[in-house]
Amino acid sequence: MDRHVRRLLNRVSIALAAVATAALLHLFRHHSSSSCFSGSPAYSSLSLAPFPRTSCDAASRRVVDPDLRLAKLRSSPRWRRHNAALSASVLTSLVSLRILGGSSRVLCLAAGAGQAVDALRVAGVGDVTGVDLVDFPPLVRRADPHNLPFFDDAFDLVLSDDPAALTGALFPSRFAAEIERAVRPGGAIALAVDRHIDLSIVASLFRKSRVVQARNATLDGTAASVVILSTNTNRH
Repeated sequence: MDRHVRRLLNRVSIALAAVATAALLHLFRHHSSSSCFSGSPAYSSLSLAPFPRTSCDAASRRVVDPDLRLAKLRSSPRWRRHNAALSASVLTSLVSLRILGGSSRVLCLAAGAGQAVDALRVAGVGDVTGVDLVDFPPLVRRADPHNLPFFDDAFDLVLSDDPAALTGALFPSRFAAEIERAVRPGGAIALAVDRHIDLSIVASLFRKSRVVQARNATLDGTAASVVILSTNTNRH
C-alpha cells in the first residue's frame, strides 16, 4: 500500500512541476513581447497608448527634451554668472585683439554643459562647436581632446573656459598638440588655467604658438588665469 501511495505522490509532484514550468515559460514570453526594444510591434502599440503599460514606456516619457533642459539651465543664476564673467574676462579681450568675430569658427574644449558655446552664440558667433568627454545635447558632443575628430586647420579659435582642462589632461603635451593641429595658422588659442600654475609651463606645451596676453579672471567661482596664444603663420 505504501508503495502505491509513494508512486502516486511522485506522479502528482511531476505533474505540478510541469504545470509550474509551463506557467513560467508563458510569463517569460509575455514579458519579452513587452520589452523596451522600439522595433517590436508591442512597443509600437504601447507608444500610442494614453498611459504607460510598462516601466520602460514610463521611463521613456520621463526623458527631458534637450532644448527644455537648456532653457532651464540658461535661467539659473550660476549659468548667467558664469557667462557674464566669461564675456567680461575672455570674449571682450578676444574681440579687442581682433581674434574673435561673427564669422569665426570656434571650438570649445572641455565644454561641460555648454556655457561657453552658449555665450559665444549669444555674442553673435554662428559657427561654434562644443566637445567634452561626455556629450551634453544640444550644445556639446562627445570627443577625446587627445584625438580630436576634426581636420587640420579647421578652426580660427580654440577656447577652453575650464581651468582644469589642460592640467587635468591625461597627456598635456598631446592635448596641446591636438589643439594646435585643429587651429589654422595665424589663429588663436584661449585657455583658462589654475592661477597657481606657472604660465611658462603652459607656454612651453604649445610649441607652435606664442603667448600674446595673460590676465586674471574668476570663472564659476574659481580663480584662474586666461592665457591667449597666437599660432604661428609658418608652422607647416
